[in-house]
This record gives sequence, C-alpha cells and structure tokens, in this order.
Amino acid sequence: MPALDVAGEFETIERLLRPLAHPEWARGLMDDVAVLPSRPGHDLVLTKDAMVEGVHFLPDDPLDTVARKLLRVNLSDLAAKGAEPFGYLLSCFWSERCGWPERAAFAAGLAEDQARFGVALMGGDTVRTPGPAGFSLTALGWISAGGAVSRAGAQVGDLVFVTGAVGDGLLGLRAARGELSLDEVRLAALIDHYRTPTPRLDFAPAIREFATASVDVSDGLAADLAHIARASGVGVTLNLNVLPLSAAAQAWFDDRVDAQLSLEDLASGGDDYEIAFTAHPRHEEALRREADRRLVRLTRIGEVTSGVGLTAIHDGRPIEMARRGWTHG
Repeated sequence: MPALDVAGEFETIERLLRPLAHPEWARGLMDDVAVLPSRPGHDLVLTKDAMVEGVHFLPDDPLDTVARKLLRVNLSDLAAKGAEPFGYLLSCFWSERCGWPERAAFAAGLAEDQARFGVALMGGDTVRTPGPAGFSLTALGWISAGGAVSRAGAQVGDLVFVTGAVGDGLLGLRAARGELSLDEVRLAALIDHYRTPTPRLDFAPAIREFATASVDVSDGLAADLAHIARASGVGVTLNLNVLPLSAAAQAWFDDRVDAQLSLEDLASGGDDYEIAFTAHPRHEEALRREADRRLVRLTRIGEVTSGVGLTAIHDGRPIEMARRGWTHG
C-alpha cells in the first residue's frame, strides 16, 4: 500500500515497531509477510478487532492505554476460545494529532503488554490519515486440534457462568466522560478497567476443559449470551439478581431508584471483557476449584433451557430488556 508519509512510516517501523517484532517469525518487519512454522497437533486461532477514535476510545485517551486495550480485547477473544496467544498483526492509521510522542506512547503500551502476556508483533502496516485515528489488530493463538470452544455447543441443562464483574466497562466510560459521582478511588478503578481491561487468559485452560460454549463479554453480557443461544439453538436464562458487581459498581447501584433498570444497564453496557460460558452441572465444583486456584471470581448466572433466545429474569419474573448491548454499524 502506498504510504501517505514515507519518512514517517519507515521511521515509525524502524524505531518503534521493529523492537516489538518476533525475533524470527516476523522477519524483522523487513518483508511483506510473516512466516510461521506449523505446530503439529494444533489449530491456529485468529481474531481481529478495530478501534476508532471517537467510537471505541475517547479523543483524549492516552495512546499507550489505547494500544494496551487494543491488544487486550483481542486476547480476550482468544481466552474465550481456550487458546494460547503468541503473536499479532497490527495496522495503525495515525491522525494529525499522532506526532512522534504519541506514536512512541502507543508503542510503549504495546511493549508493556507484550511482556505481560507473552506475545510478539508479526507484521502489519502504518499510514497517516486526515480523519480520526484508528487501529486494527489480528491476534494469533494455538489450541489443540479440534479444541477451540465455540458459541454453538450449549446443551439444555447446562449452567451459565461469568468470570469477574459485570458493568465496569459501561461505568468506566461514564467515569472517563465525567458523568459519575463517586469517590476518586472508585472512579479511578472504573476508568482503569475501561481503558485497560484484563483478558481472562489465566482461565483459558478451564474453558478448554469444561466449557460447552463460550464468548467474551464485549457487546454486553445479555447480548453475548444471546449470541450463544442463537448459535446453539437453545434458550438461555439470565438472572439479573445475581449479577456480579465490583465494589465501584455496587456503590453506583446502591444509589439507584429503579433496581431492575439499573441491572439492565449493567448487563447491556459492554466493554467488560469477561468470559461468559456454559458447562454441564457435573463440572461446577471443578470449575469453582479452578477459579479459586487462579483467583478468578466465578458466578453462576443462569441456565440453558429449551426454546431459542435469551430470557432475562428479575425478582423471579421474566422481563423484557429494552436494550441488550452494543451493536456495530
């Protein structure tokens, strides 16, 4: 692809991106391809997400956190399949506000999380754009042949679980916009979750072993459970009364007048990047042991039933949710 700014492109690659590249497979970012050796007995798992300024991140979000979130949301997809990540491809569309310090911050954010999660850059592209900044990342992972957990395996009688807490993504966005009235510590915790969510890679082995269907919670818990229901051809019930909340979300919730609508908001807000999954009841005890061992909060939030689609329950009654989650244009 022709570069809009040849000097800027190659200097960015040479000074900022080449240090992130895999020492062998990425060919030093001096080729148009990466070459990956096959891994006998394994499947290659790929996932891709894009983030656009003003749509997926705020214009004043620091670019190091934008880079980290971009990597983490892709790793979250791999975790929900039970895969082990090893690398990624990256495209950067630098806007006019992305000078050298901003590009360096972006690369520093990637470097920090590469070290944390054990992945490396394999290649990609970098250009300038007159429009808003945008970034796209394709994450690569390995899993034993045939072992990737899909959305389509839920069976009637399975239990429904979610890791971590629900609603911090929505509240974190509102906190970053200055729309919440909470103490500074809780506001900071919510903003941190919104900007740098933690992919549940530590729980991926349990997903591989026990989950019948799985999805990462990116569009909103209700929407993502509806994806499982649709793909599996089953019904899924979600009990809003047992929705797991963080301390910050609980503080926000305690000030609400309408508990049902507040729980609906948290279940449909998106950007949580937890794992929602189904499993046979006989595996519940083993799942809880795995969660305790890995220090992962695990909550049973519903069950799989006959029929098709999601049914939300509040105070023991089925309710109609006006909004279930984020939809992509």
